[in-house]
Amino acid sequence: MLGVIIRRMPICAIKKDCWHRLLELIIGNKLFANYYLNNNYKLRTNMKNKKTLLAVLAGLALSSCTTRVTTENDASLKGVLGDKFLVGVALNTRQSSGVDTAAVKIVKHHFNSIVAENCMKCQTIHPEEDRYDFSQADEFVKFGEDNGMYIIGHCLVWHSQLAPWFCVDKDGNNVAPEVLKQRLKDHITTIVSRYKGRVKGWDVVNEAILEDGSYRKSKFYEILGEEFIPLAFQYAHEADPEAELYYNDYNMHEVGKRTTVVKLVNDMKSKGLRVDAIGMQAMSVWIILL
Repeated sequence: MLGVIIRRMPICAIKKDCWHRLLELIIGNKLFANYYLNNNYKLRTNMKNKKTLLAVLAGLALSSCTTRVTTENDASLKGVLGDKFLVGVALNTRQSSGVDTAAVKIVKHHFNSIVAENCMKCQTIHPEEDRYDFSQADEFVKFGEDNGMYIIGHCLVWHSQLAPWFCVDKDGNNVAPEVLKQRLKDHITTIVSRYKGRVKGWDVVNEAILEDGSYRKSKFYEILGEEFIPLAFQYAHEADPEAELYYNDYNMHEVGKRTTVVKLVNDMKSKGLRVDAIGMQAMSVWIILL
């Protein structure tokens, strides 16, 4: 899964030759990039409404195309952006272990930040109450360190891919609030402490808000209510005070969800909790020429 952040920018900021360079980098094929632009660029520039377009974030640096010479062999997304932004990618275990050599080559060439796809999720890293399995997570972190990358951990609290034991007792009933708080603290503290100073940022809570702005009725919410989110951020910060902490979600264009998330983050910050950013995730790469 590869995510590229998109933003809105003036149409006049991107020239045809710069689009060609960017598309060639992403698509990996000069002929296809040339064909795509020849059949789409004229239509795009002749449209009545030319004020804005959605472009991949790498377009931020494309205005430098006319003054910067880059050969085909060394061109990269991270090179286009320079020191303006980190360019990140999610890694699965075949990639972080080095088995998928083709993908590893692309990752090393184009990206300077990585995020864990599945290896740090609860059911993988903490399958039983008294047992952690750090093998895949250790491999992921080592890959990032070996390649000088900015490492992001994903994710500490999520309703999905949650170990079955986490929120229930031996009979399958919801545990008491104090029990879940202790389990949450132990889980977060153990993982964040292990990678203290190595993982630079954490998706602390993932996908807790629905599109209408209400809280997802997860086990965490059923047992602890809204409190589980600030508690998670508190525990993560206590485990590594230097790590950046993020709330992560999708469909943030929905007014209800966005309003609740903004209020949630502002409320936590007003109470002195550390929240560095809101992650706005997407599952696909889209290049939209309007």
